[in-house]
Amino acid sequence: MKADTLDATFAALADPTRRAIIARLRQGEATVTELAEPFAMSQPAISKHVKVLERAGLVTRGRDAQRRPCRLEATALKEATDWLEDYRALWEERYRGLDALLDRLKGETHE
Repeated sequence: MKADTLDATFAALADPTRRAIIARLRQGEATVTELAEPFAMSQPAISKHVKVLERAGLVTRGRDAQRRPCRLEATALKEATDWLEDYRALWEERYRGLDALLDRLKGETHE
């Protein structure tokens, strides 16, 4: 994954409103009007959040007659998850090493 794409993904996900929009779009496509309903902010403000998500590749907007539904694009999320997974594996390995060390130290104190 390119650093710019990863940076855009994490920057987009840093905002709680955008994370809520992503969570809503997991249920299916929605218009900006529909996305704005649960928030105490204007449709233009929600549109700005959607644009950030679009630039990060997390959301696309289509055309369905007069509607312009937003859709979740899981590829960018998967790429971010894959990147994080590498670090999760690293920390699991380190914790296993720490557990082994603690087990050895416990065994030495009981001898």
